Amino acid sequence: METDDPLERTELTFLLGMAFQLVLTEFVSRLDAAGYSDLRPMHGLVFQVLHGSGLTSSELAEQLGVTKQAAGQIIDDLEKRGYVERRPHPAGGRRKLVVLTDKALKHLAVAGRILHELESQLTNQLHEVGRQVPRAELAAIIRTFAGDSIPPLRPAW
Repeated sequence: METDDPLERTELTFLLGMAFQLVLTEFVSRLDAAGYSDLRPMHGLVFQVLHGSGLTSSELAEQLGVTKQAAGQIIDDLEKRGYVERRPHPAGGRRKLVVLTDKALKHLAVAGRILHELESQLTNQLHEVGRQVPRAELAAIIRTFAGDSIPPLRPAW
């Protein structure tokens, strides 16, 4: 079916990028309104990676695809803001385990709620015009390129 909408003739990479950018911008705007204007999307990625038992700074760097120095700077910044803390590593030695604080866990709960609200709103708006969120199609694209080895979402520097 032909359409007059030039977006439907736009390259897939641009469509994916624009969609991601617009959804992320709305998400960040809502997080800012909820009192988290001190955080950026990259911090959310860090929280997702650290969620659970935490990681060393070297492990965090590897997961984010950044240098150890960059990971150290991120950790220092988030520690000053009260979102992470360094604890002795359970295996001992000089290594430190970087873990989320209660403040970060509260942020994750608020961010999760906002993200689900945003997705629900988007789902409803698309349903009104006979469309749906293309979750299966996006998953198929990811599987086509990544197979069973799903790569981590990394910040775009």
